[in-house]
Amino acid sequence: MKPVQQLLKGRNSKVVQVSPSVTVFEALRLLAEHEVGAMTVMDQGKLVGVVSERDYTRKVALQGRNSKETLVADIMTREVVTVTADTRTRACMALMSQKNIRHLPVVDGSAVLGMISIRDIMNDIIADHEQTISHLTTYISR
Repeated sequence: MKPVQQLLKGRNSKVVQVSPSVTVFEALRLLAEHEVGAMTVMDQGKLVGVVSERDYTRKVALQGRNSKETLVADIMTREVVTVTADTRTRACMALMSQKNIRHLPVVDGSAVLGMISIRDIMNDIIADHEQTISHLTTYISR
C-alpha cells in the first residue's frame, strides 16, 4: 500500500475549507460545488473541525433545524482525526474503521495538505489487489 501523499497527487491542490462562522447552508453549497462529502473547518489558519454531509443529516435535517440559521460551529466534528502524508493507506483504513469515520485530513504540522476519503482508500486497495493478481497470474503462466 502506498503513502497517502500519492493519493493526493494529481488532485486540485486547493483544500476545500470553511469557517466555523458560516451557515450550514453555505457549507452544503461548497460541498456540492466541489463535489466532496466533507471539508475542513479552519479558524484563523488552524484546523478546528471537519464538517460532512453526515453531520448535516444527523445534526440538522433529522433534528428539524434550519440550515440557513445553523452555524457550522454548531454541527462540526471537533475531535479531528488526522494523518500525515507518509501514512500508508492500510493504516488509514484501520483508523477509519476503528473511529467509524469516512474522511481524514492529511496534515503536515499545522498545514492541511488535503483530505482523503474511504473511497480513495478502497480504490487504492482494489488497485493493489489487481496488481498482485496480475503478477501472480504472470508468475503462474511461466
